[in-house]
Amino acid sequence: MEILTAHHDAFLVLASCIVALVAGFTGLSLTRELSKKPIHKRQISIALGSIALGGGIWAMHFVAMLGLQLPILFYYDAAITLVSALTAILVVGAALVLLHFVERTPLVISVAGAIVGIGILGMHYIGMAGLQLCRAIYTPFGIALSTGVAVMLCIVAFRIAYGRRRNRNIFLGTVCFAVAVVSVHFFAMAGTSFVAVPSLSEFGPTMSNEFLAIGVVLFSFVIFGTFLWVSVTYLVAEPNPSGDIAQPVTEAETEVRSTLLRIPCEKDGARIFVASTDVAFVRADGHYTQIYTNQDRLFCAWPITEASKRLLPIGFVQTHRSYLVNLPKVSRFERSKEKGRLIFTSKSVPPAPVSRSKLKFVQDAIGE
Repeated sequence: MEILTAHHDAFLVLASCIVALVAGFTGLSLTRELSKKPIHKRQISIALGSIALGGGIWAMHFVAMLGLQLPILFYYDAAITLVSALTAILVVGAALVLLHFVERTPLVISVAGAIVGIGILGMHYIGMAGLQLCRAIYTPFGIALSTGVAVMLCIVAFRIAYGRRRNRNIFLGTVCFAVAVVSVHFFAMAGTSFVAVPSLSEFGPTMSNEFLAIGVVLFSFVIFGTFLWVSVTYLVAEPNPSGDIAQPVTEAETEVRSTLLRIPCEKDGARIFVASTDVAFVRADGHYTQIYTNQDRLFCAWPITEASKRLLPIGFVQTHRSYLVNLPKVSRFERSKEKGRLIFTSKSVPPAPVSRSKLKFVQDAIGE
């Protein structure tokens, strides 16, 4: 069986790298500061981020494949090509759900990065299976190398981007993500040979390079349009109500502002101060309150009225006359007849009740 000579168009190789960079920045930026948003907004942002990252992986692959030049005419199976896109989007979505609905530890970040790496790899080989009139032949070394590169670089990308959610981390994570996507494709292609196949398979309808190019270009326009929207949202100054131009606020400044409110607590006979962002909920305890974090239950001298006055303006929600809840710490809402309870992302935090009078308000707040 004769091995076909393969070449790549340099312009389309460069274009595929740009698509990977844009998709990485768009997806990672769309998922910024989700912990401060209600659950339904987190879900929407994760869905959009999954489409941007997963769709970007797919678009990068097929932009590069448009540059593949073989001495024979070849086509793509439309159904398998669609499956490859859905695979990338769903796998990335699973990783983002893990990152934003589970307590984010270094291990969780690494697992999410590994999942995305496997998704890139799976998308590549499913997409290659869609080739018609030619067949890809792989070597064990090429598969092993592309697998190692995919997992390692994606773990690095997510550890950087999610270690601290600052602009610099987003940009560095974007570069690592783009390098991962591009490297997986071209390392895998370097270990791949092509042979001619005399007939078409009958799994799905076939499409030519020209038809594929239309689909890739249209999807790339969507990604680039979202990229422009994200850039304007995060990087360009916006006018404030007074008519002056407000300077963009960095994530570091946002973190400082969110932790300015510190709650005085007692622990082991000493006074400590807990940042409000670390609190899952506050429970009334007579004339005092109990402060629940992911690690501790602490005594606080504030009465529930004082805690309400200080915490409600910064995003806490009163779910019961004795409970104030930090919604970004909530993973789900459970309803039982005319009452309910909130379950937190950390399993060490007990559920918080929702009274009948607060039921509708809490459901609206969390997007149920």
